[in-house]
Amino acid sequence: MTGRTRTRGFATAAMFAAVALLATACSATGAARAALPEQVDTPFDKSVEESLSDTLKTAVALSDSTGGVAGVWAPWAGQWLAATGQLGIKDKKPVTTDTHFRIGELTQGMTCTVLMRLVDEKTVTLDDFVSHVLPSIPGTEGITLGQLCQGTSGIADTHSALGSQFTKNPERPWPPIEIVSNALALPRTGAPGEKWARSDGGYMLLGLALEAATGRSWADLEKQYVLDPLGLEQTGIPADSEVTVPGEHPAGYLVPSADGALKCDAVRDVSTLSPSMAGTAGGAVSTVPELKTLVQSLASGTTLTEKTHTKQWQTVPLGGSAPQWEGRGYGGTQIGPLRGGSASFGGYISAAYSDPDSGLTVVVMLNNATAGADFAQNLALQLASLGARTAAAKESALDKPVIELPWSAEQMADKLKADAICQK
Repeated sequence: MTGRTRTRGFATAAMFAAVALLATACSATGAARAALPEQVDTPFDKSVEESLSDTLKTAVALSDSTGGVAGVWAPWAGQWLAATGQLGIKDKKPVTTDTHFRIGELTQGMTCTVLMRLVDEKTVTLDDFVSHVLPSIPGTEGITLGQLCQGTSGIADTHSALGSQFTKNPERPWPPIEIVSNALALPRTGAPGEKWARSDGGYMLLGLALEAATGRSWADLEKQYVLDPLGLEQTGIPADSEVTVPGEHPAGYLVPSADGALKCDAVRDVSTLSPSMAGTAGGAVSTVPELKTLVQSLASGTTLTEKTHTKQWQTVPLGGSAPQWEGRGYGGTQIGPLRGGSASFGGYISAAYSDPDSGLTVVVMLNNATAGADFAQNLALQLASLGARTAAAKESALDKPVIELPWSAEQMADKLKADAICQK
């Protein structure tokens, strides 16, 4: 159910404040990072907006979502922020552009930003061994803080061991050490530093290690090093007992499967859960506008020193069938010139990517996670391709940049169609 697309301009005091923060942010050591290109304060041409809106509506339908939100920002050409559809199957209220949702693995960019800020302050180094910071936790020998952040620690993902328990007990508070202990008990995916592999337990272990290294709570670290510097007021990891997404929000749907087939008539809302099951690996909530600010900072390093930011984006291959132009940095993925990530958690799929050179930024959210994080990523890449094509606005002082994307909007549209679910 897609309905009418609602758009909202970005000429608000809050947004100008966020842009100012990004333009002037300095690291704890005082080394300023270069600002992103200045965003022209105008919408895209009508034809471009129609193309973007049609793309969002199509993705909502193909993913069997009831609604979605997306934004595209091209500093030389314009900006577009839109919501389409309704909050739920029975909840007919329209989705809005500032709706909250669970951002899953996009939380990892925040977690690693805390690490990098502490590196800049010389509180820790990327090469510090976890066993030295947390000697009370066995099984971490040879693993560094940097490897936890980049996903090369060799610690297995916890979903295979705990996924069914999360499903059966979604509102149960999970102490991080319990999830970490389960992860450490599983067979390793490789030796420390050998290769990348998904590991939610690794990012939760990183959160524990940084708390131990500083003697402070994660809430304090997140606030000082991420939320306050970027002016984020709708973003963060809720308390373990806060099992509903704060504020007005869409349902988060998931279609169960049986014998390898989706049971499309049994879709359920899975958004009510304790964020503690994901914690510093994926427990945060946010909005599309605030994810825009967050991913631009992650991509361009506005709160880090030049040295640390350069290190943050020295990537490792993702392995498997991933193309050579994809790699994993410290807290984010590089896809061509874009930096950011995609996520699936609590019935929502989302993606946020930004090109630090041109400033091209894309953020998306859909409220049915069945199609998976790759679906959200492909939608974001399709929108990025459409945005990269746009001519410079007459109001802009910038020329249209040359952005070399190793994919086309048409290729991503075909992928979305191929991955569609529950189509009637």
